[in-house]
Amino acid sequence: MAVRRRNAPDALFAAALLAAAVLLVALSWKLTFFQDTWAILMERQGHSAHDFLAPHNEHLVVFQVALEKLLIGLFGMTTARPEYLVMVATLMASASMVYVYIRRRTDPWLALLAALLLLFLGPAWQVQLWPFEIEFVVPLAAGLGALLMLERETRGGDSWACLLMTLALGFGSLGLSFLLAAAVEVFLKRRRRGWARIWIVVLPLVLYAAWYVGWGREAEHHLTLHNVLASPPYLFDGFATAVGSLSGLAPSNVTAAPQSDWGRVLLVALLGLAVYFCWRRPRLPDSFWLIATAAVSFWLFAAFNFIPGREAVSPRYVYAGAAFVLLLAAEVLRGVELSTRARVACAVVVGVALLPNLVQMKEGADFLRAQSVLTRADTGAIEIAARTVDPSFGLSPEIAGTPSLINVNAEGLLKAVSEHGSPGYSPSELVGAPEAGRRQADVVLAHALPLATQSGPNAYRAQGRPGCTDVPAGTEADVPIPPGTIRVELAPGPAVTFHLRRFAVSEYPVDTEAIPGGSMMLVQIPADRAPQPWQLQVAAGQAVRVCPSGG
Repeated sequence: MAVRRRNAPDALFAAALLAAAVLLVALSWKLTFFQDTWAILMERQGHSAHDFLAPHNEHLVVFQVALEKLLIGLFGMTTARPEYLVMVATLMASASMVYVYIRRRTDPWLALLAALLLLFLGPAWQVQLWPFEIEFVVPLAAGLGALLMLERETRGGDSWACLLMTLALGFGSLGLSFLLAAAVEVFLKRRRRGWARIWIVVLPLVLYAAWYVGWGREAEHHLTLHNVLASPPYLFDGFATAVGSLSGLAPSNVTAAPQSDWGRVLLVALLGLAVYFCWRRPRLPDSFWLIATAAVSFWLFAAFNFIPGREAVSPRYVYAGAAFVLLLAAEVLRGVELSTRARVACAVVVGVALLPNLVQMKEGADFLRAQSVLTRADTGAIEIAARTVDPSFGLSPEIAGTPSLINVNAEGLLKAVSEHGSPGYSPSELVGAPEAGRRQADVVLAHALPLATQSGPNAYRAQGRPGCTDVPAGTEADVPIPPGTIRVELAPGPAVTFHLRRFAVSEYPVDTEAIPGGSMMLVQIPADRAPQPWQLQVAAGQAVRVCPSGG
């Protein structure tokens, strides 16, 4: 019975891992490639050293690029599910490392509760549901694994630590924080072990320096004196946001960064408790300073490179920040065993925190699903217009309806599609797509084909002509218009703007130029890969005639 009680946290953690994995797979099942992932798909289609080693912003992402290329090579671009499944696996690995690390230091039930908070951390939905943010997850898992290997103080453990540090560095800059933590480990044990273990830090650092000299110095950096001076409040807000998110008190708004008001109050209270707890103990363990080094350097690196969009309260930073808060708490509580009553109280607090966090995770998934609809519609529209689209045509926010596709241009997309398949809607799929996607496909098509109009002074002729569609004054009609040149004649009266749609149902998202009464307009529609005709909405106070070319 005693053995069963000791193993209960492990069994419950395994069940929590399974539940979290199922939840994340379900939430991400209908998602496609998002935002920065397109930078890899579009801008790194070759296999040169530059394709792998060029920095993303200021980060080394060589392993992330290699992983993306491997998945695309094996499974193509028709679905993003393989990368989402890999992301779920890395999240499970990261949570497992946090659980193991904390379990070795304090009450296993506290380790279980900490892991639950991390597994279902809704305010960190960007990391939980966006595979590109593996740049935070893998370095956290590998970095913690390296620190656990260093604790063995064996040559084999040191070798594994060096390898894991290199892996962490190759996935993102968070690896630098763990490299600093490893350096502190070597420094603290220098009197007993000497400096012979410094190679654990030096080897990954030399590899990183070689990358920096060759490619990293090309990156755009934002280190300024202002950012350095502003780093202390950034550091405080970073920890406060992490604490507030763990508590479930972060406001539920996935389109804006979580505010840290409650987090600031809780952080001050926790710091007071930590000081009191440490005052009652002779000294903090050496491993506390390793985690503190990694945590503080993580926030300082972010502060030094701050630009708008990289605020300390950004959801993409919450995951690593929350993990560091949990790890620091475990170091402060090292050796503590809770009573049954205290465990129940902690479980209730965690349960209350998890409920709003699960809501935020669902809201984050809903946001990404809406983005996936736009992504599939926009990229599908470019494929439909492939015959005539300008190779340099890009999906700017005002055309795409989202800022997440700024890396996509027609040339890169069509090349990738020819090699790996299409992530976009086909014409038949667009017909059944959500209205937001259908509308945006019309907008993209109008720019990509492109649709062109030209007005002229030719007066409206009263007599009808064969092949033309006459719309009487004061009535409204949808006139199908095939590819080619269409002549729209407007009887005398006020100026009129006409509207078009193709896949949209509830609106006409494409506007023509306004033409004065008594004139005409030529609408040029290039042929493309979709059989559905455009529909011209005719609604004017005067008569309108729509004629095919030559009519």
